[in-house]
Amino acid sequence: MARPFLPRLGSGRAAAGAALVAAASLLLTACIGGGGTPPDSSTAASGTPPATAAETGGSTSGGGQAAPAPPTVAGRIDAGLQLPWSTVFLPDGTAVISERDTALLRTVSGGAASGAPAGTIGQVPDVVAGGEGGLLGLALSPGFATDRYLYAYFTAAGDNRIVRLRLEEAGGQLTPGPPQVIFTGIPKASTHDGGRIRFGPDGYLYVGTGDAQRREQPQDRTALGGKILRLTPDGRPAPGNPFGDNPVYSLGHRNVQGLAWDSAGRLWASEFGPNVNDELNLIVPGGNYGWPEVTGAPHRSGFLDAKVVWPSTADSSPSGLEIVGDTAYLGALRGQRLWVLPLKGEFAGSPVGYFTGSYGRIRSVSLAPDGRLWALSNNENPDFVLVLDPAG
Repeated sequence: MARPFLPRLGSGRAAAGAALVAAASLLLTACIGGGGTPPDSSTAASGTPPATAAETGGSTSGGGQAAPAPPTVAGRIDAGLQLPWSTVFLPDGTAVISERDTALLRTVSGGAASGAPAGTIGQVPDVVAGGEGGLLGLALSPGFATDRYLYAYFTAAGDNRIVRLRLEEAGGQLTPGPPQVIFTGIPKASTHDGGRIRFGPDGYLYVGTGDAQRREQPQDRTALGGKILRLTPDGRPAPGNPFGDNPVYSLGHRNVQGLAWDSAGRLWASEFGPNVNDELNLIVPGGNYGWPEVTGAPHRSGFLDAKVVWPSTADSSPSGLEIVGDTAYLGALRGQRLWVLPLKGEFAGSPVGYFTGSYGRIRSVSLAPDGRLWALSNNENPDFVLVLDPAG
């Protein structure tokens, strides 16, 4: 049964009103990824050059750290994917990949040869694709071996929501059962839909949402837009959340599409800026990251600065994030590259970009069971999986 979050009236309304006034000057120029080209628009990488030399970029909170070893390409899987968005890995190593517009759940074997088509285990019902909406993030239950639950975030007719489906196996074939809606009411729009979901080390489900072009929401702790949410596996506000019986874990976000934890269990999130200041943030419970009143790292009282800021969204427009040990790997859409940066405690070192323009837009980066990274292209060509060795 769906458990919609019912907003509570309170002081957040006043904060939201102030946020709207402060955002007025940004409204005319704000767009996802900036520069007049939203990072979720289709910019196919035709005639792309070979991988270029590494390049640095972005301002950081902790320079001077040793650069991680460069990643190397271990292979490419051309499986005929169409706008893939998220990847999870089953216990046997099979990848399940969401396709945004088709709402299909595709399967790819880690050992698939180039040109081997992806399988299909089903289509998630009630998905209404359009703009940046559709079938977005996937997450595998921490207890998948017994409960067999796959979680999905998608755009429906009236909202963004989260369902879970039980993946049954018979005769070597996977079949998704009927979806159970566990959380509803996340605002939807043609852009800024968020969509990343991941289970944290604590066993709770973390959800990145966007402001859905409603700039009053990120500063309102009773609203779901522009937030990171923390839920139980059944879709209730998780115990210990900073605002009581409320799913909100952090606020003041514009469009969160990357969630990952470092070796010490600290949560990091990637976030689209408007026409400037894409961000990598270290997330703390109850933290306010400023949107729409501030972006980047302005050192303004009451707001938390980003740990890494890319002033030009043409260089980044960050989506999927993965952390291996204490090295972060960030896929760039408009920037068409993989950003790699070291993390040390609460600080981030200088990001280094690889493969600029060589493989087009990178939507998602996920750690496979064999220790390699799977990066999903997002070009409508059709798309492919780039397999990377993070050790270099």
